[in-house]
Amino acid sequence: MVRTKRGNVASKRRKKYLSLARGYVGVNSRLAIMAGEQVRQSLNFAYIGRRLKKRDFRRVWIYRINAASRARLNIYSIFIGCLRNINIFLNRKILSLIAFYDLASFNLIERKSRVSKLFVTKSS
Repeated sequence: MVRTKRGNVASKRRKKYLSLARGYVGVNSRLAIMAGEQVRQSLNFAYIGRRLKKRDFRRVWIYRINAASRARLNIYSIFIGCLRNINIFLNRKILSLIAFYDLASFNLIERKSRVSKLFVTKSS
């Protein structure tokens, strides 16, 4: 019987893990088994980190909007609720950018929300 050589696939897999593990400390970049474990763990942490990044950015946007609205003697939750009432559907990223870079536009949006707040409280 002819002998089957199977080293090609396994060595490719080991090379792949070792190339992904370049820069890791100690045996994590030199031994194939340890490198494979470390690469899998690193990819898992990267996946989790991408989810956490979205959460952190949303938190920063809310902080910025809240700070800008409190500087104008308004509260974030009331401000967002009034924007919904007058059908201004700007997401928090855009609102925070407007509050951070373009104060005149944010003042205009904030004044419109105040008018809607007065209108809603008088009609109720």
